[in-house]
Order: sequence, then C-alpha cells, then structure tokens
Amino acid sequence: MPKIEYILTVGIETHVQLKTKSKLFSGSDNDSKDSVANTLINHIDFGLPGALPVLNEKAIELASKAAFALNSKPSYFSKFDRKHYFYPDLPMGYQISQYDQPIIVGGYVEFYCNDQLRRVNITRAHLESDAGKSIHPDNQNYSLVDLNRAGTPLLEIVSEPEMHSPEEAKAYAHELYLLMRYADVSEANLYYGNMRFDVNVSISKDNQLGTRTETKNLNSFRSIERAITYEMNRQIDLIESGQQVIQETRGWNDTKGQGYSMRSKENADDYRYMPDPDLPPILLDDQYILKIQQSMPKLPKYWRQQVSKHSLSTSIIESLIEAEIEYSLNNLDYLVNLPTNQARVIANWLVNIELPLRKKLAESAKNIELSDKNIQQIYNQVYSIFESGEISSTNIKLLISQLLTMKKLPKDVKEVAKESKLLQTSDEGLLNDIVDQVLANNPQAVKDLKEGKDKAIGFLVGQVMKGSKGQANPTIVTTLIKSKIG
Repeated sequence: MPKIEYILTVGIETHVQLKTKSKLFSGSDNDSKDSVANTLINHIDFGLPGALPVLNEKAIELASKAAFALNSKPSYFSKFDRKHYFYPDLPMGYQISQYDQPIIVGGYVEFYCNDQLRRVNITRAHLESDAGKSIHPDNQNYSLVDLNRAGTPLLEIVSEPEMHSPEEAKAYAHELYLLMRYADVSEANLYYGNMRFDVNVSISKDNQLGTRTETKNLNSFRSIERAITYEMNRQIDLIESGQQVIQETRGWNDTKGQGYSMRSKENADDYRYMPDPDLPPILLDDQYILKIQQSMPKLPKYWRQQVSKHSLSTSIIESLIEAEIEYSLNNLDYLVNLPTNQARVIANWLVNIELPLRKKLAESAKNIELSDKNIQQIYNQVYSIFESGEISSTNIKLLISQLLTMKKLPKDVKEVAKESKLLQTSDEGLLNDIVDQVLANNPQAVKDLKEGKDKAIGFLVGQVMKGSKGQANPTIVTTLIKSKIG
C-alpha cells in the first residue's frame, strides 16, 4: 500500500469518437467496428499527394454540444493544426488536430465520489482525426496496418490534474461517459474504442507536481482505476529505492494487471505543430451557438435532481441513469411523474428485476418490439395488483419477468397473473384445509408458538405458502393460524 505522505495527482485525456456518418475530412464511412480491414478508406485517408480534406459539418455540431455538456460553450474562432510524427498507421506523416486555438476552452465535470460532490475542471477539448490501427499478430515478426479508423473524428477532452485517488479518476471518467451519451455526442462504446482514456499520473510529497507518466488507451473504468493504482505504487517504489521517475508513455496489460514502458514522452516541440494550410478556421456566431444550446437534451444532473424528489437511494438513481441510456428507455420521465410511493416501488422493480433480466437475456430482452409507454402501462397495472395485496413479492418478480419476455404485451396484466397462478388467494375456505394439514404435520412448531416463541409463526406461514404453491395470502394465513392455536 502507498505511504500516506505521498500525494497522488491524476489528469485524464479522453478521446471521444463523434457519432458522425462519415469521417472528419473524408466521405468514408465512420463506423468500422464490423468491417474488413482497409475497406472504409479513400484517397484522403491514404494521404495521397494532392488529396484535400473537407471538414465534416456534423462534427462541429457534435463538438459544440459537447461544450455545453461540459459546462462551457464552443469557441467563436478555432483552427486546425498539423501535429507531425511518423508511425506506420499515420499515412500523411502528420495528424490534423487543434493546438493553440481549440473548439472548447474551459468547463468542468461534476460527479459524486464516496458520496462527496467533486468538480474537475476541463482545460480544453479539441477536434482531431484519429490515426489508423497497427495490428501485431502473435508469434510473428511483422505488423499489419488497418486504416479503417484513420480520419475518424475525435474530440479530445483534457482535464486539469485535479484528481487525487484512483476511485476519483474512475468516477470522473464514468460521469464523462454519461455526459457524452446523454448529449448524443458519441456512442461511447468502450469495447469498440469509441471512448479511450490516457491517464497522466504523478506523485509527490508536497503540493508541487512530480514527474508524470502517461498510460495510454485504457478502455474501461475498471482498467483506469487499476492502471492508476499500479502506476502510483510503481512510482513510489522507485522513489523509495532512490531512483527517479522518468517521463514516458506507457501501455497497460489488463490481463496481467501490469503497465509497461512504450517510449519516452514527447513534448509539444517534438510534434512541430503548424497551422494546416488546407483547412480554413472554424467561425461560429451567436445564432449558431444559441441554436445548439436550445437543442441540448436533458443531462444526468437534471434527471438526478428530478428523480431524487422521490427520496430514492443513490445506488437506485445511478442504476436508473445508466440504464436509461444503455437500453434507450424512457423510464426517468415516467418515474418523475408518478406519486412518490408508486415511484419508489416501481424504481425498485426496474433496478432489481427488469435490469438484471435485460442483462441476462441481452439482445432478446433488448429487442422486444414494444413502446416504452406500453411497458409503463404494464407497470401501472402490476403496481395496482401489488397494492391490493393480491400478489407476493416473489410472484411479482415472476410476473414482471414473464411480461417482459412476452412477444406482445397483454391488455390485462391481472388476467395473465391468474392464468399463471401467481395471484394470492384470500379465500379462508380454501386455505383452512392447508393450514390444518400444516399444523398437524408440525406439532413442535405449534408448541413453540403456544409458548410465546414468535419465530415459529414465520415457519408455519412458510409451510402454508409452500403447500399452496405461493398462492396463499400470508396475512390471512397468519390470522388463521393464530385463531386455530388460540
């Protein structure tokens, strides 16, 4: 474990792939996740001599929306620059990026970590075209290059170095993911690399920043936390053994849980930035910026404030916030407008019954061809049955699971519950024989109850429920047992 006197400082550079149909400067398809290598390319992506880039207007719109999601606004003036470096997956010999005048300056991200509200400031966010992808086949002495990703529009969001624990960095990254999803800026699919994180880590014994390292291309929140923890401990071990931390770029092997050195860290001078002569600057006016602002969707902060009026737990709210965007639901607006008692019960069903079922059934549950409105009407009917005491908690789970997996939702949920024998019976005549049989078969429990051992009543009620296949109303059963025993 790290020694208490060391201060950890973390900054994160996040590469967000914008959800445009085509690439940033060419007409090639931007969605390469299921494509054969080197099939989504043209003369611009190849960097052929004389090929001129043409800016994708949609990328400007999405970057502008990201600005408002980051509590900032897009710059009136920004420009593109060439960032020079030589690597096989960069056919032009330079990357088109933004250096000293990016499209977003400033902003912040607010999030909760360990129940404390935190704010991390944003230094800048700039547009750039992605490089291709180098592939290194196992046990081979060569590499392959896939340029399908070359030219993909990225928004690189650079945080201030204001995070001081792995948990805080993970929470920041997760909130940034939600912001980009809710703002409809990116698919942000971490598995496919739509959102990648580079973490800058340094340690010191005072408020002066230590020598930092950058661990690149992390693609999960868990790996962010693990990689920072590993790098923090590695740097402490170096200092404790009298060695120095070297500024470098590092990689992360998630399977081994280890980082590794890649190359010495470049400075801005090494990239020989220069304005791109083929691209004019981006000029935005008040009318355009206002139009973007007015088109912004409601973000997680708004929904947290609205749903919290029902006094739901933080864990329930966060599960709902994530599920809303993950499964394209409309449950938050639905819950906000329900009476508090009903909202709390249904929110619990959503988180503890529907969401685990969706995860288990994956595509089959996700692809139910039903409108959200119909599903919400179903929940209203289930709640009505529940409130009347006609169904047990166990059978509620069975009923909701059955309804969600039906090809067509029924008009009458209660009829489905009846046909599936999930409703409780309160008919004392029908329950009498079962209660008598249970009392006869469990004399010791009857004796214990007569002697004032109240736990025995739970056992006897359970036996009746078992005998009735879950259909007995436990309140009626309890009353019957007590009356028969006296």
